[in-house]
Amino acid sequence: MFALTKPSAKRIQQFLNEQSHHPFSYSETGATKAQLPAGYNIDHNRIQLGHGEQVFRQAVAAVRNWKMHDLGWVELCWANAPIEVGSTVGVLCKHFGFWSCHPARIVYVIDETDDHSRRFGFGYGTLPAHDEQGEERFLIEWRREDDSVWYDILAFSRPASLMARLGYPLVRMLQKRFGRQSKQAMLAAVAEP
Repeated sequence: MFALTKPSAKRIQQFLNEQSHHPFSYSETGATKAQLPAGYNIDHNRIQLGHGEQVFRQAVAAVRNWKMHDLGWVELCWANAPIEVGSTVGVLCKHFGFWSCHPARIVYVIDETDDHSRRFGFGYGTLPAHDEQGEERFLIEWRREDDSVWYDILAFSRPASLMARLGYPLVRMLQKRFGRQSKQAMLAAVAEP
């Protein structure tokens, strides 16, 4: 969805309701949890958030509240969406003088502990009205060996629409910007009292 002015909440909800009935726009669902597919651009961003259980809990709470999308030019529709398989959301962006909303659905949720770490996160994948095809994983990891807590984003994508193909250098610039700023948003979220 593209608009010259910010779309109303009602219009966004109608758009997301329509998209929620469609299948994913790519066939490799769940690949950010396993092996990344060929034929896509890969983006991997990782940053240490701090140490210890308190930082881990704050980071998990931030992911549950979608703080990694709270960037000013990006917002999640809707930030109260539950982190559960099947949740459909829209990533609303303001860029280059217009607004766009990109629908995605949660493919899987990670909430696990092993001998090496404790992990929480999820992966979501693109729906047909998204200008890209692919998947993105957001993960918080608390490593036992050094008590460090990490925020990790892993994504694979390729253009799905003519507009995305024509403007692909700009799309890639925005994807890189999102990765950088999402890491900073998570650092800020765990720094809050």
